[in-house]
Amino acid sequence: MTTDAPARPLTRFSLNQRTCAHWPLADAIAGCAAAGVPAIGLWREPVAEVGLDTAASLVADAGLRVSSLCRGGFFTGGNTHADNVAALDEAAALGADVLVLVPGGLPEGSRDIAGARALIEDGIAALVGPARERGVKLAIEPMHPMFAADRGAVSTLGQALDMAERHDETVGVVVDTFHLWWDPDVLAQIARAGRRILSYQVSDWITPLPADSLLSRGLPGDGHIDFGPITAAVAAAGYSGDVEVEVFNADVWARPGAEVLAEVAARHVELVVPHL
Repeated sequence: MTTDAPARPLTRFSLNQRTCAHWPLADAIAGCAAAGVPAIGLWREPVAEVGLDTAASLVADAGLRVSSLCRGGFFTGGNTHADNVAALDEAAALGADVLVLVPGGLPEGSRDIAGARALIEDGIAALVGPARERGVKLAIEPMHPMFAADRGAVSTLGQALDMAERHDETVGVVVDTFHLWWDPDVLAQIARAGRRILSYQVSDWITPLPADSLLSRGLPGDGHIDFGPITAAVAAAGYSGDVEVEVFNADVWARPGAEVLAEVAARHVELVVPHL
């Protein structure tokens, strides 16, 4: 645990924009600044709605840092290289050190998951040079196996590290509690990851799952995940960056953004900070 955590509980807290998906970007940035939240994780679509230059100015004027930009990747869906390079340009313009890569699932009509993973590896390899040139790191996000067909054929942290370790530290991983909590090897793989942990994201696993599994994340503390061991492992591995709360949940999205922000900040202090 860091010695200043009790005195500065929000020092490493970041609101991932998706947690308050219907909160306009300018309002979310202003809300974070007003609440003493130092960082925000941005998504490309809301940034595009206001314009890249405007978004960058809003963040800078509010004195926030951008903990990550989501998302690049989807390497199995065809020719995505140009769009991923554009995402790197956007991350650099926003001052984001990390571009989150959602790997992509099976190509349309395919059942070849090994082939999908090969496409993902090739796509990442092609981005390493452009990422290095722009000073942005590539964070592979392993996803829960229920998303292997349509969103992420990389299902474990070990698989993501196997891919990342083929490159220098331009390539790393996302540790997301929702996607990884179930894995009996996750703590050992977090220790293995070390400096390749580029983002730590938290949300909870709630049951029963809703009909749309993509919207099945709960606020930390509302579900089944024990955040203490995972957070302690991430800290022991040397990660000192921001901790993003990233929740996809229709009921949460229906609430006022400032209300949700206050609640997730309090959950962060209660469930995460004591283990950093």
